[in-house]
Amino acid sequence: MKKNTYTVENSGGSGDGGIKAWSFGNHQLLVRRVMQVTMSIAGLAVLWMFLSNSASSIEFHTFSHYFSAQSIKAGYESKLESVLRTASMKDNKTVIITTLNDAWAKPGSIFDLFTLRGPVGNETQWLLNHLVVITWDQKTNAYCLAMHKHCYQVETKGSNFTGEVFFMSPTYLRMMWRRTEFLTSVLEMGYNFVFTDTDIMWLRDPFKQFYEDADFQIACDAFNGNSSDINNYPNGGFKYIKSNNRTIWLNKFWFNSSKEYPGFGEQAVFNKIKLNPLISQMKLKIRFLSTSYFGGFCEPSKDLNKVSTMHANCCVGIDNKVNDLKILLEDWKKYMALPEIEKKQSNLTWSVPQSCSTSFERANEERKKNKGRLQRALVETV
Repeated sequence: MKKNTYTVENSGGSGDGGIKAWSFGNHQLLVRRVMQVTMSIAGLAVLWMFLSNSASSIEFHTFSHYFSAQSIKAGYESKLESVLRTASMKDNKTVIITTLNDAWAKPGSIFDLFTLRGPVGNETQWLLNHLVVITWDQKTNAYCLAMHKHCYQVETKGSNFTGEVFFMSPTYLRMMWRRTEFLTSVLEMGYNFVFTDTDIMWLRDPFKQFYEDADFQIACDAFNGNSSDINNYPNGGFKYIKSNNRTIWLNKFWFNSSKEYPGFGEQAVFNKIKLNPLISQMKLKIRFLSTSYFGGFCEPSKDLNKVSTMHANCCVGIDNKVNDLKILLEDWKKYMALPEIEKKQSNLTWSVPQSCSTSFERANEERKKNKGRLQRALVETV
């Protein structure tokens, strides 16, 4: 019987040594391959853990940032809710709102003359309990809290409204639109409000002159005698707005319309959108307030027996406003000092505007000059 012969090439070695060498070599190869596979799996595991931790970190950071932003927003809203609830008239959730920055809060400036703070108004002191002062900066808020119990610092979204803000300047426009946006949030929280510029002197209780059935009531620079006539020229510095779906829609429509009229103030934009058919479709009841009761330097109230508020409108510059408001308050004090019979028979009239009249005329002339320069520049460049 023929034997099978295995030939192993191994120079200088026997057949058994070759088999052992072959077996040992295969064992080493197997070990190396196992180690390679193990290292590959370990590498993949490490890579997976790294990516998993990175993703978790990103997700955690994103979540933390979102949660932080939501917490800050909730904090603002809860604080505002607390201020509004404390200040509101309990029977109808109504507050009085004004805004204040550092320039108007300085001693001897506009805020010190604000009628609700002094004994000048006729039966107006109770309204102070319902006044919420919205401040534009931390310094003013601290000053406000030292003087008044209902103050709230509004978030200004990166803008700086601390100094004197000149009429129709870019900062002025940003501040006015931020104010409109903020007041919309008050309506959304279910509160009615009377908004009043701080340069408005409250001489009598204005609530007695408001229309009970109106959703939106606004003062006028010029009043034509018909409170329902949409062609009256409104003034955004004094308005009474009731919270409902119609007024919330109107304020949002008003705010969003600023994009359609860049460079326009909220008062000018309202004067344009008031004619929009959407407003009539919403069945909004808008009333324009007579200057007989809600007057100003543009169109002063003529009868001191009727006047409720007087506004330092059509006036440019804090100093001019302060000067004329002081004169106005002296006129009012003289009137209030008269016996009741003499008040009714009195022919007393306002001594203002004085500085405000000339300042407004100068401002108008300057605007006309600037407009003329712009028109000439456009012609020259065409």
